[in-house]
Amino acid sequence: MERPGEQFLHQRDSTLHTSQPVEHEVERMKDQGERVSQKPADKLAEWMGVLEKTHLGHRDDPRVLDRIKESYYNKYVIDPKDIPESYYENQRRIARERGQGDIETTDDMRRQSEEVIIADQKSTIDNWLDYFMSSDSDSYPMWSKYWAFTGMLKLSTFDKEKHAFASRDKNTVAPFPDINREALAYVIDSIIKKVNKENIPAADDNPEFKKILEGANFGKLYTWAIEKVTPTEESELSSTKGEWVKYDQGSDHMPLVESLQGYGTGWCTAGEETAKHQLQGGDFYVYYSYDETGQPKIPRVAIRMEGDNIGEVRGIAADQNLDPYIADSGIIENKLKEFGQEGESYNKKSADMKRLTQIDSRHKKGEELSGGDLRFLYEIDGEIQGFGYGSDPRIFEILKDRDTKGDLSIITGYSRDQISTTQEEAFRGDIKYHYGNLYRYGVLDLDNLTSVERLTGLTLPKSISGNLNLESLILAKGLILPEHIGGDLDLSNLTLAEGLKLPESVGGDLRLEGLISAEGLDMPKSVGGYLNLHSLTLVKGLILPKSVGGDLSLEGLTSTEGLTLPEHVGGDIYLNSLQSEEVETLREKYPNLKLKLVY
Repeated sequence: MERPGEQFLHQRDSTLHTSQPVEHEVERMKDQGERVSQKPADKLAEWMGVLEKTHLGHRDDPRVLDRIKESYYNKYVIDPKDIPESYYENQRRIARERGQGDIETTDDMRRQSEEVIIADQKSTIDNWLDYFMSSDSDSYPMWSKYWAFTGMLKLSTFDKEKHAFASRDKNTVAPFPDINREALAYVIDSIIKKVNKENIPAADDNPEFKKILEGANFGKLYTWAIEKVTPTEESELSSTKGEWVKYDQGSDHMPLVESLQGYGTGWCTAGEETAKHQLQGGDFYVYYSYDETGQPKIPRVAIRMEGDNIGEVRGIAADQNLDPYIADSGIIENKLKEFGQEGESYNKKSADMKRLTQIDSRHKKGEELSGGDLRFLYEIDGEIQGFGYGSDPRIFEILKDRDTKGDLSIITGYSRDQISTTQEEAFRGDIKYHYGNLYRYGVLDLDNLTSVERLTGLTLPKSISGNLNLESLILAKGLILPEHIGGDLDLSNLTLAEGLKLPESVGGDLRLEGLISAEGLDMPKSVGGYLNLHSLTLVKGLILPKSVGGDLSLEGLTSTEGLTLPEHVGGDIYLNSLQSEEVETLREKYPNLKLKLVY
């Protein structure tokens, strides 16, 4: 059997088929009595199958995805001890050039720098993992994803003057490259055609690209594609007049592809394989504004359908958010009305983007922002939802030069000295509101909080806007948690809940997977994300939250005695250890909840 993709990988790295992970899979197959070919391409094909199963087979389980990401962090994200001294020297040089004088790099400053560097590297590697593990990239064979991802891992910052990415090693402090889905689609489409010996028009028309393609170097190809994808000029975006065009499910994908290429939308649909795959799944709508000749040519918004459901709505701004002109035009709201109840689910996103555009406009004019505007921007009552993959960059642009504590004082009513924005301030003992996350990094080493004695005297803020990570905690007696946590609360290694009062609300995920007894535990009234209690076998006396936004894991539960499920669970409820009869009884009692019995 010909395996052109795996043969390509072998040509790129002749030792890959004898690497530890590949050989481990071969040995596993032998132990199970399976016949194993020793041909490099066959061995690599088996391994690609394993990668596909492990990375794509658990999309609905955030715990598995978190574990996969953690394995990549451990391997590729910089270790604090590898941050070179030259980085800190450069920080001191920048401070001198800014007129701040000669500053001393204290241990606290180093830890804060480590936190920023590591967080940036994790978030940028997440962008690639999220895309390659999502259904958006299902049109690409696993070997091509492996080639692109491992190629990306070798790249550092992009030098616009040299038109090249710098190389990465274990001492590189820079984040991983940004992901441009349109440019990536060009690259992977081209490499697939090259491997399958198909005609590549771009190579025929461009000798420079043909030469780069022959070398099959991901960094060089990605550079070429990024520079080929030219964003539409700002002057062309101010006018939003145009037309919607519908591309029917199952129709020829090339008209859609050709209408997008060269406009710098950032959409992976500009790639042939992706467009073909997406049109197989449903209709595709694109809003084109008029160009200078009055023709509907400039792509501005895309609505991708999955059957009768809206799969996604994307714009052409950073991270595929709506550009401000479209966001304020009413074009997307009017179109979504055609989809009835399905379109209504996008109303909050549309309203958030419209409000953000209006605030951004007032900010640029130098107008004062109201307390309500600030509450919205600082996401006090909930996350600002957009149509893109990430947070709308306008939020950062508006907030970056503002007096954060001054704004938060207006919003919360607390004085400036009752508000913290750093780890050091947060653990001072008299803080009412902390803006940001509290992790194991920082002045207080949360990794060492594993005994009652180490908790003595620890006072957390009354409220935290972001995440609180206490994953190393195994005993909780004497610990007073915040009343409100806007993000995730990680208590994943806590085994006993005696003496612990959880927050009234947790906006994100609540991880209590190590808990073996719920005796004495008061749960929050609401959890915005998923609630993990998978080690509990009995819940007698435990009152679960009224509302859980994501999945609820009760996988270890062996009895329904005393079990009262939440009124609302946005995801699935996992009850793996219950008998099917008990689950059926629960289904009758809670017809609106999604109960799963997975073995």
